[in-house]
Amino acid sequence: MAEEKKAPKKAKKVAEPVVEESAAVAKEKKAPRKVASKKAAKVAKEKVKPVAPEKLMPTEAKAIARNVKVTPRKVRLVIDLVRGLEVKQALSILGNVNRSASKPVIKVIKSAVANAVNNFGMDEDTLYIDEIYANDGLKMKRYMPRAKGSASGLVKRSSNITVVVKMK
Repeated sequence: MAEEKKAPKKAKKVAEPVVEESAAVAKEKKAPRKVASKKAAKVAKEKVKPVAPEKLMPTEAKAIARNVKVTPRKVRLVIDLVRGLEVKQALSILGNVNRSASKPVIKVIKSAVANAVNNFGMDEDTLYIDEIYANDGLKMKRYMPRAKGSASGLVKRSSNITVVVKMK
């Protein structure tokens, strides 16, 4: 009782009709059109090139110090002393200020000057502080233990210091 298994029938392939092309059409497909002369081709390519706009030299440089562990109120007392001054004069004033915020402010000003000199090729002697401001940074919320097992809130503030220097 051997049953013979029948193989599935294969689909017959239908032959596509062959269309003969004329010799002229076949040549156009194979070879691209030739330009009359090489000089004309160069002139055509030159006309296509777009003209790039001139890049303007930036006149200001910026530096930002984020989450400096000094409250913004204390930083504002220091930065109000140097707003609008030349960089060298501002650094000499901040060197003599006896405040905890003076060191981070000096660092940010030096960073802005370095950005101006190295990235934009500005002259260090002509730079002045155009904008300087301090905003709130992260606020860490902590608890302080108090009497009778209670606790009160404590907010440890930080500040973001931004300096923009410009050329005179």
